[in-house]
Amino acid sequence: MKRLQRRSLGVFWTVLLFFYVPIVVLVVNSFNASRFSGAWQGFTLHWYELLFRDRNIWHALGNTMQVAVGATLAAVVLGTLAALALSRYKGKIQSAHYGLLYTHLVLPDILMGISLLLFFISIGLRQSLFTVFLAHTTFCVSYVAMAVLGRLEDFDNNLLEASRDLGATPWQTFWKVQFPLLLPGIIAGGLLSFTLSIDDFVITFFVSGTGSDTLPVKIYGMIKRSPNLPEINALSSLMMCVTLLAVVASRMMQGRGRGQGKSGGVKTPASMADRQEGRGGRVRR
Repeated sequence: MKRLQRRSLGVFWTVLLFFYVPIVVLVVNSFNASRFSGAWQGFTLHWYELLFRDRNIWHALGNTMQVAVGATLAAVVLGTLAALALSRYKGKIQSAHYGLLYTHLVLPDILMGISLLLFFISIGLRQSLFTVFLAHTTFCVSYVAMAVLGRLEDFDNNLLEASRDLGATPWQTFWKVQFPLLLPGIIAGGLLSFTLSIDDFVITFFVSGTGSDTLPVKIYGMIKRSPNLPEINALSSLMMCVTLLAVVASRMMQGRGRGQGKSGGVKTPASMADRQEGRGGRVRR
């Protein structure tokens, strides 16, 4: 038993080192004076100075954020509507609709990039930041729809019926009852879409045009042509710090939300119905 525990612990630390040692090496080399990171030649902030003076990188970062934010917002709206339609209506058309959404999850990126490029050329749409936005929205919709569908599978439709019995309109029922319960799935799909949009290279490489390079495409070009490769290490270190801060902030917000949930109850249609009965009101069951 002890031998099995030691082996499990050894595998655990091996996997942990395999994942995190390259990140540590990357951060250390961002402060290395050596241009090729082959050996330690002293501490320096030169690469960070070059990074903050490089307008091309910040322009690519701006393009990346514009596309990621825009594609995420569009995918959240379209994906949520698609999930609601798939959950509410059944039939052959909806089966085909589900198949189209699911296809984007399994379709290779290179095939999707080539097909979108040929489609944009066939309709006469010039490659630009707008085509990158359309391409990212196309594959992000599927992730949002699947995340929201996961929430809808365990959704209690009796809550909607209770809300209508209390006199709420369909619009009020959606915003005050259904939407808050679906919000965790919508947020999860939106965060996943945002991450995938920032990280995408293959599809963006095919559909981007002159002056519309995103950060992954720009980094790929720097690896091939730039004489200052450690700038990539500095940029990656800064992005990792921002990601860690975002994770910490998210955990703090979740802890604060749980504390508020324990101190104050959430109004539900059932509690509203009980209160109406207590006041002498008549509620249909």
